[in-house]
Amino acid sequence: MAEEIGRGAEAVITRDGDRVTKWRRPKGYRLKPLDDRIRRERTVMESRLISEARRCGVPTPIIFDVDNFSLTMEHIDGIKLKDVIDPALSEKAGELAGRLHACGIVHGDLTTSNMILKDGKIYFIDFGLAFHDHSLEAQGVDVHVFFQTVRSSHDSSEELVDAFLRGYARTYSRAGDVLKRVREIEGRGRYL
Repeated sequence: MAEEIGRGAEAVITRDGDRVTKWRRPKGYRLKPLDDRIRRERTVMESRLISEARRCGVPTPIIFDVDNFSLTMEHIDGIKLKDVIDPALSEKAGELAGRLHACGIVHGDLTTSNMILKDGKIYFIDFGLAFHDHSLEAQGVDVHVFFQTVRSSHDSSEELVDAFLRGYARTYSRAGDVLKRVREIEGRGRYL
């Protein structure tokens, strides 16, 4: 029997054995036909982006089934990166983020909570906010989100940031330009 293992603003996540199902809940404030279309499109887009990321060399869960509003995929039985991150793992995460961006995919929520370590391999999960975009701005925001997460919740954060950047630069030719944009993004937020 499936057990609920997570709940967010958009979806309920259940686990049944080695499978996880993400079901997008209806939004009562939207007209039903519009809500159905949005939920269906987001579900299909998420499944495509997960599969595309995998083809780009980024480990992701295997998709088993896509229904109108739900996505059934492999359960990655590992540890969230946020609980075990060190410079070597941050560097690996950077390599994977570089591969993702080189393929024109922006994760949209690039945090250590959306990365799972299993058997020495880092898997990216939760592509619910992901989209296609080759722009420096979108990729810079992705990297900025990772840096913000590391700086707000991990010790030795600058060491983790530097390690991430080494890995990112190894797999993404535009890493220097993205880093410049990250600095601009950080500068915009200084008044907050």
